[in-house]
Amino acid sequence: MNRLAGRRVVVCGVGQEIGAAVVRTFAGEAARIAVLDGCAEAAGRLAEQVGGSAYAVDLADVRGTREVMDRAITRLGGIDVLVNNAGVLRFSALLDMEPPDFGEGFALGTQAMLVTTQVAARAMIGFRTPSADCAGKVINIAGVGGTGGGGQAHYAASKAAVMALTRAAAYELGPHGITVNCLCPGYSIDDVPGVRADRADMWSALSPLGRLAEPHDVARAALFLASSDSDYLTGDALNVSGGMLLH
Repeated sequence: MNRLAGRRVVVCGVGQEIGAAVVRTFAGEAARIAVLDGCAEAAGRLAEQVGGSAYAVDLADVRGTREVMDRAITRLGGIDVLVNNAGVLRFSALLDMEPPDFGEGFALGTQAMLVTTQVAARAMIGFRTPSADCAGKVINIAGVGGTGGGGQAHYAASKAAVMALTRAAAYELGPHGITVNCLCPGYSIDDVPGVRADRADMWSALSPLGRLAEPHDVARAALFLASSDSDYLTGDALNVSGGMLLH
């Protein structure tokens, strides 16, 4: 359908299946894409598949991230959509958790989103045309873990921070025609490798649909937020959890 024809997209964090699915889905809708990831091999392979460009960067490195974002946007000739997907999923009992573990999710997730959003927004501001309702779109990947849960205090805290950052950014960037929203996936097959089968079954049972999220479930929701269909949606957290939050 070419819903993103001509749109210039930067996707940060493509090493896991959700990020890769977002890139492939957007490319299938005629977007021009740059991918940023800490793994040069993963970024390069995915970019080659979709005819995009790849940049290896530690997203926890503020200066490096700013520089690479600037290069990616310059090569694209601007930016219309930013997708922030970087983050880590860890499990640890609250009393066993060390402060560095707690901070890791904020450095790679929330802090990186702040930095990439700052760079992208500065490039978007001033380029709103009379025929366009939006100057740009920022999509942050959070998670239902932001509501809190046992064994994931560090993950829950960082994802809750992503939701708060999304609302604050939407408020400040809205006058410039920039929308900012976040997606909150439930447990997905991305989370399952290396996890006991009984835990995967337990997670699946949390959804009335009886299954975990597939990467394309999240990617199609991201496509909606990136398209013109969501031009009047900002500051929201869209749950893509198969009803897991009904419990």
